[in-house]
Amino acid sequence: MAVSTPARPREQGTRGFRAPVGETVREKFTQFVLLLGTLVAIAVLAILLIDIALDGVGGLSLDFLTNYTSRFPERTGIREGITGTLSLMVLVALMTFPLGVGAALYLEEFAPRNRWTRLLETNINNLAGVPSIVYGLLGLSVFVFFLGFGRSLITGALTLTALVLPVVIVASREALRAVPREIRDGGLALGATPLQVAARQTLPAAIPSIMTGMILSLSRAIGETAPILVAGAAFSRRADNEPWNLTEGYTAIPIQIFDFVKRPQQEFQVEVASAAIIVLMVLLLIMNSAAIVIRNRYSRNR
Repeated sequence: MAVSTPARPREQGTRGFRAPVGETVREKFTQFVLLLGTLVAIAVLAILLIDIALDGVGGLSLDFLTNYTSRFPERTGIREGITGTLSLMVLVALMTFPLGVGAALYLEEFAPRNRWTRLLETNINNLAGVPSIVYGLLGLSVFVFFLGFGRSLITGALTLTALVLPVVIVASREALRAVPREIRDGGLALGATPLQVAARQTLPAAIPSIMTGMILSLSRAIGETAPILVAGAAFSRRADNEPWNLTEGYTAIPIQIFDFVKRPQQEFQVEVASAAIIVLMVLLLIMNSAAIVIRNRYSRNR
């Protein structure tokens, strides 16, 4: 007598699974809202860029880039703003990268896990969200008056470094944390010290992501006005004073744009200010493009 085996229940794969109608509708509605928000943001940005380009392209010329600020719209330029901005960016990068990466490397690889470390990490995360005007007041009180640097280029660079340093530390820690643990364990198993593993394995693997954090930080610093304005940036410089000296006064393109908008002449408020905004955006684009190229080339050489 043949024994019949009970029929096995029919398995339903994921291909035949159908989501409830309500979830499908909600998912499509959410995607539509996100897409709509993205398109609105892109449209607003495009309108602003087109408006600035139409107003400022006519004011762009070689004289505008090489002349100093003047009270006549047709003679004015932003030479001191360009040199001041480039000086600030170089100094901020030179101070921020070693300090930020070094602090992140210590906190992530060597610092003991105790309440003091957790308190320090919390304070760094909080400092990353502090308004920029607070750093301007800090630079004014500490670097200008307490340390006696005056309203000089080094004061502006130190103020912007304090502004972006917490962001660099947080981004660098996230980059180091993303490195697989097996890389560290493999180096230690081969007899390397923790310092050698951190310097030759962990840090090189995290450099591309660290560079991304540096790009975002410098992008924020290059467009800041409030911190350096409070810390003593001038609206214009004398024709015989280039702001490459650390102890001299300085200005920057955002400060000049603020000055142009305040002037009573409509030519300054519209054409000259828009032309200066275009130059600032081009400098920002060049800086970001160069950093991205360096990061990608470093990633390919690994």
